[in-house]
Amino acid sequence: MQDASDGRVLMLAWMDDEALRLTRETGEAWFWSRSRERLWRKGETSGNVLAVEEIRDDCDGDALLLKVRPAGPACHTGSTSCFAPALWRTVVERVRERPEGSYVASLADAGVARCAQKVGEEALEAALSAVANDGRLVEEAADLVFHLYVLLAVAGVDVAAVEDELARRVKPSAA
Repeated sequence: MQDASDGRVLMLAWMDDEALRLTRETGEAWFWSRSRERLWRKGETSGNVLAVEEIRDDCDGDALLLKVRPAGPACHTGSTSCFAPALWRTVVERVRERPEGSYVASLADAGVARCAQKVGEEALEAALSAVANDGRLVEEAADLVFHLYVLLAVAGVDVAAVEDELARRVKPSAA
């Protein structure tokens, strides 16, 4: 599945002949679930349906590309895409499930303000490390990115929205 508006790859799923027929008839994506051993319509429980705009097959006719308009996150984790960074998927899962003993869960329980405070602390540590040239910039930058992911997840902002904003800011290069 590919977002028809921006080309982002959203998800990969199995489709048999019946799922393809239903997809064409309804204009919404249907799939074959190998784990449930049944057909399912994307969004049947979440409401995050995929409205199909175009179906393309590959050169061998054994794979399909569906260009879709998603009505919400495509991934069951709540992320826009199933192909989000692994760290982002882990953070979102821990914010949602709040497993006991999880540092992410403890930050989520403390709320947005505490998460924002941690981002500020880590940003300062990264900046100071860069200026001091103390060899810790990579570690401090990793802490900053991690805590930013936690803040975004706790605040209910998908990292894909940040990626979209950055892409929007790219200016075409001069010819």
